[in-house]
Amino acid sequence: MPKVLVSLPEDLVRRMRSLIPNRMRSKVIAKLLEEELARREEELYQCATEVEKDEALNKEMDEWEATVGDGIEPESW
Repeated sequence: MPKVLVSLPEDLVRRMRSLIPNRMRSKVIAKLLEEELARREEELYQCATEVEKDEALNKEMDEWEATVGDGIEPESW
């Protein structure tokens, strides 16, 4: 398992050491990080869902699709 070096405030480290046993700290931190990542991923998903519902944006994207296959190719250099 990879190790990660992070910096934490001294007070937070002191509290962690006093409340979480040595062999449980990585597990607790991993659980908290997983929860935070899941929360952020859900926020991003909800944002993407709202963007998909944006009728004005979808109309503009459809207009841009008209340029696909117009014969203009990107420069090869």
